[in-house]
Amino acid sequence: MSETRIAVEVVAADNDRREAGHRSDYQRLGEKLARSSIDIEAVTAKVAEFFVAVPSWGVGTGGTRFARFPGQGEPRHIFDKLDDCGVIQQLTRATPTVSLHIPWDKADPKSLKDRADALGLGFDAMNSNTFSDAPDQAHSYKYGSLSHVDAATRRQAVEHNLECIEIGRALGSKALTVWIGDGSNFPGQASFTRQFERYLAAMADIYKALPDDWRLFSEHKMYEPAFYSTVVQDWGTNYLIAQTLGEKAYCLVDLGHHAPNTNIEMIVARLIQFGKLGGFHFNDSKYGDDDLDAGSVEPYRLFLVFNELVDAEYRGVKGFHPAHMIDQSHNVTDPIESLISSANEIRRAYAQALLVDRVALEGYQGDNDALMASETLKKAYRTDVEPILAEARRRSGGAIDPVAAYRASGYRAQVASERPAVKGGSGGIV
Repeated sequence: MSETRIAVEVVAADNDRREAGHRSDYQRLGEKLARSSIDIEAVTAKVAEFFVAVPSWGVGTGGTRFARFPGQGEPRHIFDKLDDCGVIQQLTRATPTVSLHIPWDKADPKSLKDRADALGLGFDAMNSNTFSDAPDQAHSYKYGSLSHVDAATRRQAVEHNLECIEIGRALGSKALTVWIGDGSNFPGQASFTRQFERYLAAMADIYKALPDDWRLFSEHKMYEPAFYSTVVQDWGTNYLIAQTLGEKAYCLVDLGHHAPNTNIEMIVARLIQFGKLGGFHFNDSKYGDDDLDAGSVEPYRLFLVFNELVDAEYRGVKGFHPAHMIDQSHNVTDPIESLISSANEIRRAYAQALLVDRVALEGYQGDNDALMASETLKKAYRTDVEPILAEARRRSGGAIDPVAAYRASGYRAQVASERPAVKGGSGGIV
């Protein structure tokens, strides 16, 4: 039995208050879906087996380059973060793994694994950090890391990634995610070609150290912190990286790392088609890399992404097993509530995509019937699948309404009394 930071009686009491209404809603939805020859039990079972990793950094209060405003009960270290992640898993039953960021989360691997085991958590992909300087490091990443003109700086960045692999091996992780902020801010500042050559050579050194059963995820981002050019700026460059490095290298898609109005679901389809979709960092955006809660701004886009993923499942694409991770910054909400909400929204998009009539859709596509093809997708998207999500949580021991149960538990007030308050806000651009 895993340790729980919220008393099981609190969750049970909240579920008891909601169970009668929930069962009625679930039965009505089952009857509705049956008229379309969809078995609600089969869908619920698949949803219950769909998981997404939570980011260790996501349980802290975020900020912008202008300012950061502290929140109550912020985690002081990785062990507090694991406790918060354990709460999210306890209530949602959708987030059994945590993605760590080194050096932010660096600690004794045995102690980390023991604490995670006690909470019923595992570890997902490791994340390296060469986009900022760590205390006492010999060389600065101000002008780049894996693509830096200085060989010693590149070597330092490589060694850091190798350290992340070793920590991950001790924790049971099976992947390394590499995102760099390398690029340039002025035309002529860097040679696009030579900079990319240096990056590929450094990544090859990391790739060679990868265990046989690991995957390497390279992550593209259009801009920021470099604003004129970015070394790994789009999915095409990312695909070239994965192809160049080898069969264990894959592309990671962050939903906020694209130009506005980019057709992200088509990028996902292309990467699936050519066997290089590694996984996702789920979030949402309005203007750029906003790191907003998943499904908060563009829920239909999230559904369309999952439509491609479920289509790949339906077609039985060989070797298809993308990693699913959340990558968000929570500036004005309780981070735990935002991550609970995002985990549920991601599952919602998956459940809706499972309802798409794929035989009908393929027929409309073959007949060039644009309207009915679109309506087939919309019919699934418009279906309220909340009873399915709630039932998947309930059957797994989670909460029918996880945010309500979380608020009823008083967990935030409890940790606020345990963890010293951060005084004042930090400044960004002033």
